[in-house]
Amino acid sequence: MLVGVPKEIKNHEYRVGLTPSSVVELVAHGHRVMVETDAGAGIDFSDGEYRDAGAEIVGSAAEVFAAADMIVKVKEPQPVECAMLRDGQILYTYLHLAPDPQQTKLLVESGATCIAYETVTDNNGGLPLLAPMSEVAGRMSVQAGAYHLEKAQGGRGVLLGGVPGVAPAKVLVIGGGVVGDNAAAIAVGMGADVTILDRSIARLRELDAKYEGRAHCVYSTMAAIEDCALDSDLVIGAVLIPGAAAPKLLSRDIISRMKKGAVVVDVAIDQGGCFETSRATTHQQPTYVVDDVVHYCVANMPGGVARTATMALNNATLPYALALANDPINALLGDKHLLNGLNVHKGHVTYKAVADALGYAYVPAGEALKV
Repeated sequence: MLVGVPKEIKNHEYRVGLTPSSVVELVAHGHRVMVETDAGAGIDFSDGEYRDAGAEIVGSAAEVFAAADMIVKVKEPQPVECAMLRDGQILYTYLHLAPDPQQTKLLVESGATCIAYETVTDNNGGLPLLAPMSEVAGRMSVQAGAYHLEKAQGGRGVLLGGVPGVAPAKVLVIGGGVVGDNAAAIAVGMGADVTILDRSIARLRELDAKYEGRAHCVYSTMAAIEDCALDSDLVIGAVLIPGAAAPKLLSRDIISRMKKGAVVVDVAIDQGGCFETSRATTHQQPTYVVDDVVHYCVANMPGGVARTATMALNNATLPYALALANDPINALLGDKHLLNGLNVHKGHVTYKAVADALGYAYVPAGEALKV
């Protein structure tokens, strides 16, 4: 199979679908790899390294899309990229379709087979291709929040960990999954006063045992969210419903009553955001202010640490990329977890949460592949 890697074009997105070491693996298994020039230049992966790994370098994304049997990316395809997809081509990347009707429409019209990293599952009920970026985003969320709490950045002028004689900042983490756990770990490590909210008692027990009293683990209710948010300097939105739009957990009313200069970081923004006042921002212009509350809603947070994020992502995505390159249909039909990643196939929406969110007829993935 010919595997294509275009350069990412989203604002300040320097990650790349395949590292040179991943190219070596694909070539060793008998596949060809075509990489757009400078696709990895932003994170110091040169065209020369890709050539040494066995890839062919071409001058434009159009050449990659025109020739490749499978496109491997990081971020969801932008409209100009969707227009280059074709019937029968495989797209393997993050998609986040539920809050994105335009992208969904374009992918349905393309006839391509579109596999979303974020809905591939594993035997433990986890999301193995989302987890690495959730780890990165969770850790980054606290860094970003701490920075924007500085007065010069519009925040309250509060040091996250405080100093002897001055209390630390209060940090609320809504959601105790991979993002929330990693956010809490950094916030606790920086000395903040941390509260984690989650609706799973079992998960709260795990987190309570892990943090040994260094984080308050509280059952999540509407009242608890409101009380904790109003008392917090920094709120991290870390909720996820796989493949579906994020629930709105902080209302405009609650935001309006938060502390002046408080910061909210919405890690769920890829899925539409979990705060009513959230709208996607970029690394170039990461924040805006609503009711004196600083909002950080960058939709590709891990792109800010693109080299680390690319390597972590490839560690997770490469085995599936190899399986798809070897025999895509049998790879999907033979692995129920990879099959859960199939969101669109030959004009059909094959992931129920996306179909329900956007009003498409739902065709189960297994059935769609057999047509």
